[in-house]
Amino acid sequence: MSDLSCAEFVELVTDYLEGALEPDDVQRFEEHADRCPGCDVYLDQIRRTIGEVGQLTPDHLEPQARDRLLEAFRTWTDHSAT
Repeated sequence: MSDLSCAEFVELVTDYLEGALEPDDVQRFEEHADRCPGCDVYLDQIRRTIGEVGQLTPDHLEPQARDRLLEAFRTWTDHSAT
Protein backbone atom coordinates (compact mmCIF):
# COMPACT_ATOMS: atom_id res chain seq x y z
CA MET A 1 0.00 0.00 0.00
CA SER A 2 1.54 3.32 -1.05
CA ASP A 3 1.17 6.72 0.58
CA LEU A 4 -1.11 9.29 -1.02
CA SER A 5 0.21 12.62 -2.17
CA CYS A 6 -1.74 15.74 -1.24
CA ALA A 7 -2.88 16.07 -4.87
CA GLU A 8 -4.23 12.51 -4.83
CA PHE A 9 -5.94 13.22 -1.52
CA VAL A 10 -7.76 16.22 -3.00
CA GLU A 11 -8.85 14.16 -6.00
CA LEU A 12 -10.32 11.48 -3.71
CA VAL A 13 -12.19 13.72 -1.26
CA THR A 14 -15.55 13.48 -3.03
CA ASP A 15 -15.36 9.71 -3.41
CA TYR A 16 -14.34 9.39 0.24
CA LEU A 17 -17.24 11.51 1.47
CA GLU A 18 -19.67 9.60 -0.76
CA GLY A 19 -18.42 6.24 0.54
CA ALA A 20 -17.25 5.24 -2.92
CA LEU A 21 -13.66 4.27 -2.09
CA GLU A 22 -12.41 0.72 -1.71
CA PRO A 23 -11.47 -0.21 1.88
CA ASP A 24 -7.71 -0.05 1.12
CA ASP A 25 -8.13 3.41 -0.36
CA VAL A 26 -10.18 4.55 2.65
CA GLN A 27 -7.33 3.45 4.91
CA ARG A 28 -4.72 5.28 2.80
CA PHE A 29 -6.93 8.37 2.70
CA GLU A 30 -7.52 8.44 6.45
CA GLU A 31 -3.84 7.76 7.21
CA HIS A 32 -2.86 10.69 5.01
CA ALA A 33 -5.38 12.96 6.76
CA ASP A 34 -3.99 11.88 10.13
CA ARG A 35 -0.42 12.75 9.07
CA CYS A 36 -1.05 15.87 6.99
CA PRO A 37 -2.50 18.86 8.86
CA GLY A 38 -3.19 20.75 5.63
CA CYS A 39 -5.24 17.94 4.11
CA ASP A 40 -7.04 17.34 7.40
CA VAL A 41 -8.09 21.02 7.43
CA TYR A 42 -9.11 20.76 3.75
CA LEU A 43 -11.29 17.72 4.49
CA ASP A 44 -12.93 19.56 7.39
CA GLN A 45 -13.58 22.60 5.17
CA ILE A 46 -15.21 20.44 2.50
CA ARG A 47 -17.40 18.74 5.10
CA ARG A 48 -18.47 22.12 6.51
CA THR A 49 -19.16 23.51 3.04
CA ILE A 50 -21.32 20.52 2.15
CA GLY A 51 -23.19 20.90 5.43
CA GLU A 52 -23.83 24.60 4.92
CA VAL A 53 -24.71 24.42 1.24
CA GLY A 54 -27.01 21.49 1.90
CA GLN A 55 -29.15 23.73 4.09
CA LEU A 56 -29.66 26.43 1.46
CA THR A 57 -32.94 26.80 -0.36
CA PRO A 58 -33.78 29.05 -3.33
CA ASP A 59 -35.27 31.51 -0.82
CA HIS A 60 -31.77 32.15 0.56
CA LEU A 61 -30.70 33.84 -2.70
CA GLU A 62 -31.73 37.28 -3.76
CA PRO A 63 -33.17 37.29 -7.31
CA GLN A 64 -30.15 39.17 -8.72
CA ALA A 65 -27.72 36.63 -7.22
CA ARG A 66 -29.80 33.76 -8.58
CA ASP A 67 -29.81 35.30 -12.05
CA ARG A 68 -26.02 35.84 -11.98
CA LEU A 69 -25.43 32.24 -10.91
CA LEU A 70 -27.73 30.86 -13.59
CA GLU A 71 -26.00 32.97 -16.24
CA ALA A 72 -22.57 31.84 -15.04
CA PHE A 73 -23.59 28.19 -15.28
CA ARG A 74 -25.16 28.73 -18.70
CA THR A 75 -21.94 30.31 -19.94
CA TRP A 76 -19.84 27.57 -18.32
CA THR A 77 -21.87 24.77 -19.93
CA ASP A 78 -21.80 26.55 -23.31
CA HIS A 79 -17.98 26.74 -23.17
CA SER A 80 -17.53 23.19 -21.84
CA ALA A 81 -19.28 21.74 -24.90
CA THR A 82 -16.68 23.14 -27.31
